[in-house]
Amino acid sequence: MPRPQVMGIVNVTPDSFSDGGRLASVEAAVAHGLALVEQGADILDIGGESTRPGAEPVVEAEEIARTIPVIEGLRAAHWAGLISIDTMKPAVARAAVAAGATMWNDVTALGFAPDSPATAAELGCDVALMHMRGEPQSMQADPRYDDVVAEVCAELTARAEAAMAAGVARERIWLDPGIGFGKTLAHNLALISHLDQLVDLGFPVLFGASRKRMIAGVDPTAIDPGDRIGGSIALALAAAGHGARMIRVHDVRETVQALRLLAALFPD
Repeated sequence: MPRPQVMGIVNVTPDSFSDGGRLASVEAAVAHGLALVEQGADILDIGGESTRPGAEPVVEAEEIARTIPVIEGLRAAHWAGLISIDTMKPAVARAAVAAGATMWNDVTALGFAPDSPATAAELGCDVALMHMRGEPQSMQADPRYDDVVAEVCAELTARAEAAMAAGVARERIWLDPGIGFGKTLAHNLALISHLDQLVDLGFPVLFGASRKRMIAGVDPTAIDPGDRIGGSIALALAAAGHGARMIRVHDVRETVQALRLLAALFPD
C-alpha cells in the first residue's frame, strides 16, 4: 500500500491541548517545523488558534500575528514544501496563502463565515473540510448521532458540494472525519473502523487523532498527551489501512517509521 503523506503539527498557541506554549517564538516554531521536515513530514500544518474542547476564540489579528511570520520564516529558510494553515477564518487563510501556504485546513468545513467557500475558490489552494458539530467551547457537552458514520459522510458530502458550488475544484478538496470534534469515544471508534466509507466518497481523506483524549478512553493511564504516542501510531496505521491519504501528527518520526514498515509489509 502507498504510504500516506504525513502532516506535521506546528502549533503557535498558548493553549493547545498537547503542545500549547511550547513554541513561544517565531524562531522556535520555524526550527520545529524544519525539524519535522527532517523527520519525514510531507506538509506542515501551522495553527494559531486552539480548537481543543473548551478553547476560547482568538481574534483575527492575533491569529494572523501568530501564524504568518512562521510561514514567512519557513519560506525564508528556503523550504519549498507544502504548508497548511489551520484556521476557520477566511482573512487568516488569505494572508497565509499570500505568505506561502498551499492548503487551508478548516475545522468548520468552510462554514465559519458566509464568504469562506468563495474565499477558498478565489485562493485556489487545497482545502481540508473537517466534520465538527457545534463549537469548540461546547462540542463535547452531549454529542449524539443515530448513525455517526452515515451522518458524518452525508454532512461532509454536503460541505464538499457547497465548496464546489462556490467554485472550489473537486480535486482540491480533502475530507476529515473530525475525530474528537463533537464525538464520544464510541463515535470515534466507529468512524475509524469504517473510515473506508468516507474514502469511498471519492475525495482524499485527511485523518487526525494524534495524542487525542480518545486514547485515554481506551487506556486510562494515558492522562498526559505525551503518554499517547503508542495509541496515536495505532490509530494512524488503522487509518492508513482504511485508505487515508494524509495523517496529521505531533510525532512525525515515529509515525513515518511505522507507516514505512506497514508499506513494506503490504506493498500491494
